Amino acid sequence: MRKKLHDKVNAYTAAEEARIAGIYPYFRPISSAQDTEVTINNKRVLMFGSNSYLGLTNHPRIKEAAQKAIEKYGTGCAGSRFLNGTLDIHLELEEKLAAYTKKEAALVFSTGFQANLGILSSLTGRNDYIILDEYDHASIIDGTRLSFSRVVKYAHNDMDDLDYKLSKLPDEAIKLIAVDGVFSMEGDIVKLPEIVQLAEQYGANVMVDDAHGLGVLGYKGAGTASHFGVTNDVDLIMGTFSKSLASLGGFVAADHTTIEYLKHHARALMFSASMSPASVASVITALDIIQSEHEHIERLWRNTHYAMQLLQDAGFDIGATETPIIPIYIRNNEQTFMITKILQEQGVFVNPVVSPAVRPESTLIRFSLMATHTFAQIDEAIDKLKKAYQQVTKGFQLTAQAV
Repeated sequence: MRKKLHDKVNAYTAAEEARIAGIYPYFRPISSAQDTEVTINNKRVLMFGSNSYLGLTNHPRIKEAAQKAIEKYGTGCAGSRFLNGTLDIHLELEEKLAAYTKKEAALVFSTGFQANLGILSSLTGRNDYIILDEYDHASIIDGTRLSFSRVVKYAHNDMDDLDYKLSKLPDEAIKLIAVDGVFSMEGDIVKLPEIVQLAEQYGANVMVDDAHGLGVLGYKGAGTASHFGVTNDVDLIMGTFSKSLASLGGFVAADHTTIEYLKHHARALMFSASMSPASVASVITALDIIQSEHEHIERLWRNTHYAMQLLQDAGFDIGATETPIIPIYIRNNEQTFMITKILQEQGVFVNPVVSPAVRPESTLIRFSLMATHTFAQIDEAIDKLKKAYQQVTKGFQLTAQAV
């Protein structure tokens, strides 16, 4: 009998077609440290596609901390946090994260994706509701798929729609609003004060995924809730270590009882190997650097405002971004791929975001800033971006409107 799975995977040809066309933009191998300049195919490439917002991934103190952790603890924990994989430095990190986010307790996961899977699959039940912004990260969406709860989506950052959707839910049900703090492709910030007000009105809880907000927004980079002064009104703050915190892993911060519940119900924690010693030590040191050396965040915002102004002056449509994530809307799949290809050839790394990840009319190039970029590097990248755009669109006149 014919095996159907082979038919399914053999029918997928999109990636190979893109390779043949010379526009395949994924899995590009980098042979150097993640920095403002990287090496690809033995060539210098300016990196404007990284989530290392503070540029700490190559920081000597962090590398030294990781090396010392390996010397003391080895390379791995050989088990889950639930059983044999909890080290004293896991607990130290959790205490530091709780203090940083101004919450009672924190819990560390092996990845940010697993943190969202563990939280959202375990906190609510069959007769409860999880309410999502339509632009929430894939890890939030997948977490809800593992939950037995009903999922309700509202239009992106549309508080009237959220109000309407909440008004239709039963009073007796648990209702959890789970949102990105900073939306990872569009770069805009969640309307958190309005959300916590609606949550109070309808008896809902609020969870913020601050993967792209930590180290960027708030007091000493403490995130979106800190930025708006609503930390006490947000029930759960989730974050990742693979962006500003220069490592790998994730966490959630909340009150003691919620963290205790998650320790014994979040399967993504209980049945996954724990975060490696080097990664833990890296985050501890990154937290210390962020809180004691304010210049990293200050430089990040100087670079962000500088790049935004250049892009707007050039007539690019950058949407509603308010952060170091700058979407450059191309609004055409093929042109987005072609511009990315030309930039790669000319030594500039950016990320294309095309359908089905976004609607065809919303395709974009994701241009992201690091604190360690120089103005000269930003000038060079945007100058090449302008020329690539003009080349692909055959000199079409840029406007500040949608193109």
